[in-house]
Amino acid sequence: MINYIWFIILVSGILVGIITGRGEIISKVIISSANSTVDLTIKLLGVMSLWCGIMKVAEKSGLTDKIAKLLEPILKFIFKDAGKDEEALGTMVMNITANMMGLSNAATPFGIKAMENLQRLNKEKDTASNDMALFLVINAACIQFVPTTVISIRAAAGSSNPGEIIVTAIISTAIAAIVGIICCKVLQNYF
Repeated sequence: MINYIWFIILVSGILVGIITGRGEIISKVIISSANSTVDLTIKLLGVMSLWCGIMKVAEKSGLTDKIAKLLEPILKFIFKDAGKDEEALGTMVMNITANMMGLSNAATPFGIKAMENLQRLNKEKDTASNDMALFLVINAACIQFVPTTVISIRAAAGSSNPGEIIVTAIISTAIAAIVGIICCKVLQNYF
């Protein structure tokens, strides 16, 4: 469905540009955008490789395991059913820890496995459980200690201090996670 929406937006924009006599401007902008996209992608590749390497060092050094051990009691308290299941809790902890450290590629398999484990615990197989909804919210609004993607984009765009976003990212993602958890806990009483 979203593909159709994007197609309609693009075609209607191009048609309006041609009808209003701005076809030449549209073609210049398309070519310019394609060039700048390739430029940004190449710059991002280098910076993202650096951050992935740093995160891999954090993983190998045991930093992510230490964070996981700190998270486990909190998640046992937050998750009603999944907190009692070691396998489900383990995959959720690993997913959230990887997301917190900016390792979203490593977090995805753990997130999928966590949802499979939560589905196994779910009594109503055709409806998402409260724990599934809560995990999805925590996964989407996860606290970011190292927002690697934003830092990479800022560095590729030529920012003089791309890392200055870290404190702001920690505060905003922490608030988003807390509000998300509170909303889930309140709404699960009604749905």
